[in-house]
Amino acid sequence: MKKIILLIGVLVSVTAANVVFGQPKDQGVITYEVKTNLHRNIPPDAERMKAMIPEYRSSQIQLFFHATASITKPVIEDEEEDINSNTGGVTMKFKMPDTETHFDVNTQIITTKQEFFAKEYLITDTLKIQAWKFGTDTKVIEGYACRQAYYTDESNPKRPIAITAWYTEQIRINLGPEKYLSLPGTVLAVDINNGERTIVATNIRFKELKKNDIKLPVGGEKISSADFKKLINDQRKTNGRGMMFRMN
Repeated sequence: MKKIILLIGVLVSVTAANVVFGQPKDQGVITYEVKTNLHRNIPPDAERMKAMIPEYRSSQIQLFFHATASITKPVIEDEEEDINSNTGGVTMKFKMPDTETHFDVNTQIITTKQEFFAKEYLITDTLKIQAWKFGTDTKVIEGYACRQAYYTDESNPKRPIAITAWYTEQIRINLGPEKYLSLPGTVLAVDINNGERTIVATNIRFKELKKNDIKLPVGGEKISSADFKKLINDQRKTNGRGMMFRMN
């Protein structure tokens, strides 16, 4: 009888532990804070714009993932943010472009739905392993030990982009926000051009996802990755920005 009572006690303890700790470890959602330096890419002949907008703008994105796919989505905020200037009473309407990045683990295909100057584009590409170099520095992000990796994107020789990422091997490989998916772990932080844009995990939650949490993006004009980069570079030549501003 004592053995039966002991066995029942063990089963009750295990059941209680499963209720508390039994969240699935192969799926969940990671929330990141994205901080963008709005002054960094203002061209010299438009310096007066610095008085019209704040230096930094913060937003949030979420990475939903399970065993076979992941998707990065923006956290829905106010569609537009008024920025009042103290010089002449000018008001600027400021909007961060919406982007969704879906990754299929089995096919290694990345599908990105990108808004650019009020128009939506659909870009499909295969995962490319970047020329990452591995540093010796480590840091802890949200309780996870992370290693450093870095490389320079020289696809546009006139504007090389220095990228530093911090990834953990404690979750899984090929997981990260946006296009940062090619490291042997989960990317929890990214620094682009020494603070021009940073992406840092602020919450990691393992949970069972709903059916539509990870959905392949659809709609928008289909365009190749190379043509979309050309579109951005052409716009940058025109006014030095990839964000949308509207003067009132």
